[in-house]
Amino acid sequence: MKVGFIGLGIMGSRMAANLQKHGYELVVFNRTRAKAQPLLDKGATFAESPAKLAAQVDILFTMLAHPDAVAQAALRANGFLSHLKPSALWVDCSSVNPSFSKKMATGAAARQIRFLDAPVTGSAPVAKEAKLVFWVGGDAIDLEMVRPLLLSMGNKIVHTGGHGMGTSMKMVINLLLGVGMASFAEAMALGQGLGLSQKMLFDSLLGMPAVAPFLASKRENIEKGNYEAEFPLRWMQKDMHLASVSASEAGVAMPVANLTKEIYRFAMRDGHETEDFSAIYQFMAGDNRKEPNSTSEHGRSLETIRRKVA
Repeated sequence: MKVGFIGLGIMGSRMAANLQKHGYELVVFNRTRAKAQPLLDKGATFAESPAKLAAQVDILFTMLAHPDAVAQAALRANGFLSHLKPSALWVDCSSVNPSFSKKMATGAAARQIRFLDAPVTGSAPVAKEAKLVFWVGGDAIDLEMVRPLLLSMGNKIVHTGGHGMGTSMKMVINLLLGVGMASFAEAMALGQGLGLSQKMLFDSLLGMPAVAPFLASKRENIEKGNYEAEFPLRWMQKDMHLASVSASEAGVAMPVANLTKEIYRFAMRDGHETEDFSAIYQFMAGDNRKEPNSTSEHGRSLETIRRKVA
């Protein structure tokens, strides 16, 4: 059985590598071929287009940045959807909105292609360690077919329902992550502004019921001012925007989420676009390596937010 993988970014490259470690024969495509080289060096085959990849595989995984990227890879002239074999299975692990997943499922079914939306929870290190959580929407029989492959890349699979339900759960989770990170950054900014040290705040807040557990994993990098991307801030903003779009489609009001996603947008404009989404801390609290009463960006960052969101 040949497995196709399209999208070899921060997450996709690690997921594909784990499939390869478990003995699956891979055919891969990425717009930048150089990103595929580590997989090619270990025996994977590079396809020159999504269409050429599709003709060779029985199962196809996509892990792309946003709905437009998925649509282009699937539907354009050299896209894969018209070239997959009948009864092939397409598993989209991209973070997209539920209505988009349902649209892709309908388009796949019209071509006798099976479809699962299976976005993941986990950062780059988690992907490398094959400890991702998959949230899967689609038919149970299709999930069972691909379960061993998913367990090569992750350690938990949750079947959330029909098509679009996997991406629905992903929207909910990333909304909590995005708001939780921004709220924590704002609380830290307040504490430092009141004269509490960063160390005192971290030592006191982390582990409390009011603070999301994932924030403990961000402490060391924040303290060092190291925002190398595990999950880029621009993609967090994108996911929060897609959650907002989904809420509008469902008739759900989300005032907190809508304000928060705009704060992430301001952080992108301030140069944090490609950094880890925890860089919202630096945007909100300023230069975290300095004490709050020293000359720093702290006051300027808060003033920027107050001015821009007023």
